[in-house]
Order: sequence, then structure tokens, then C-alpha cells
Amino acid sequence: MPAFFVQDLVNNRTKIGCSMVSKYEFDWVDAFSDRAFGGNGCAVVHGGAGLPADVCMAYVRETSLVECTFTGPSDIADVKVRYFLANREIPFAGHPTIATVEALRSRGLFKGTQVTLETGAGVVEVHLHGDEIEIIQIAPTFGRFADPELVAKTVSLPKAAILGRPQIVSTGLPFCITVIDSREHLEAARLNVEGLAILGQSFGADGIDVMEPFLVTLEGATTAGDTFSRLLMAPPSPAEDPFTGSATGAMAAYLWHHGLLKKDQFVAEQGHGMGRPGQARVTRVGAPEEMTGVKVAGKGYILMRGTVELPDTL
Repeated sequence: MPAFFVQDLVNNRTKIGCSMVSKYEFDWVDAFSDRAFGGNGCAVVHGGAGLPADVCMAYVRETSLVECTFTGPSDIADVKVRYFLANREIPFAGHPTIATVEALRSRGLFKGTQVTLETGAGVVEVHLHGDEIEIIQIAPTFGRFADPELVAKTVSLPKAAILGRPQIVSTGLPFCITVIDSREHLEAARLNVEGLAILGQSFGADGIDVMEPFLVTLEGATTAGDTFSRLLMAPPSPAEDPFTGSATGAMAAYLWHHGLLKKDQFVAEQGHGMGRPGQARVTRVGAPEEMTGVKVAGKGYILMRGTVELPDTL
């Protein structure tokens, strides 16, 4: 990454009280959408990867978004990307990756049709196909199965609404993938925070980094979709995530691994019940029994851009 990456996008350091405050350029991008207010929003703070975690989390809370990213130079990839929720840093996330690459592309911060990102989950390769951004998520790992009854209580549904056994799956970030029997039950789901705590305890040490259950039904929100999903989130995050790219990769791996989806490429939909419709094209890399990765592709729409002044410490 050229030296101007940090020098041009971070400037005007000033001292306020005991803290130094710097100006950072940012882009607010709606990911997995080609229009304003669709998909899932993410603010990309250019050059902010060196900020302390508490400042980054405070910024996420200030935006009321689910996640924000902070970029910087990397010795092993084209760009370093740090991903933050309102209460913690996570190794990787899908829609913020789409947003980050769209923001970098729009500013001319890389050339060509490929860029590599240094993330907490390793180096992630991203390809551009016209206005579509394709993330190559890492090979899936399949963890513990969850008790369907505990998952049902977590999302306030009858146990009969859950098909098969929910399972922890990760293509960079672990989710408890849960197949729901109908769109009606999917739309009726509500998060039970106490139930979520009990579910997490049931995973033991494995449950520390597991996100909330990712719910999916094998019918689209529209005629264009093959699956329709929801992710209900616990405070301090917003109550629901409009589109979850990392979970979509894990969900796809689960469906292929358990023989629930025969297509090697399909369309995943999410966010329609929130008025923020999002769509991704998902492609398997390798055979169902020996997947080497999952490709998740979508578009990004830059809604706003500007400058934010952030302190070096809180």
C-alpha cells in the first residue's frame, strides 16, 4: 500500500486537554446493496487501525451501526483492517469487508481487480467483478452441535421450528447456524437475552467468541433468493443485523456440508423485514465434503463521506 495511504487520510493532530485528537477521512457504505438505505451500513475510518480499542468501540456506538472498520498499512497484505462491534473487536466480518473495499476503490487506494486484507482471521483475498465485490472466505471449520431446545428458547420459537441440529460453523467468525422450518417462524423469532447466555454457557470455552444464532430458512425473501436469514443481536448492538456476510459464508458451508443445498452457487437474502433488503451471491470452493473456501459477493453503495475527529485515548 502506498505511503500516502496514511499520510493523506490522517492529518491535523491537535491537543485537547490531555488527549491528542486527529482527523480521519471516513466513508459510510451500505454493503450488499446497490442503493441508499439498503443492505447493512458500515463506517470505514481510513488510517484508524492504530487507534485503541476503546476509542474504536465508542465510535461504533456513536454511529449506532452494528460494525465499523479501521484501516491502515500492512506488512503482509495490501491493507490492514480491524473490525469492531459496539463492545468488542472481532477478527473478521463480511459486510464491513464489502464496505471497506468499496471505500478503498472509490478513493483510488488500490489498482486492479484484486486486493488483499490483513484481518484477525488471516489474509483475506477480495476480487472485483465490475461493481460486484467478492470475498473469498477461508475454509469452513465445523464445531460443536447445539441443543435445539436451548437454541429455540434463545430465539423464542418452539423446538419443532428448528430443523436438524444447530452447529457452530466458522469461515472467519463462528456462528451457531440454525435452520428454521418456515418463513413464518423465521419472522416470528425474537431474541431472549437470558436464553442466549445459557446457550453460550452450554458451549463452554468454545462459546466465548460465538455470535448469536444465525437463522436461515430454505426459501428466499423474494423470487430471486434461495435462502432468507436473520441475525438477532444482544445489546449494546442494534437489535438486528440487516445483512451478515461472515454468517452467510458459514451458513452456506453448513447447508452444503449437511446436504441441504444442492446448488454450488446460490443467492442469499437478508434484511427485507427491516426495510433494508440485501443480497449476496454465494459460491462453494471445492467439493461439499472438502470445501477450501466460500465466496460471498455483493455490491456497495457509498451513502456519505467526510472527516471525523477522534482522540488517541478516552
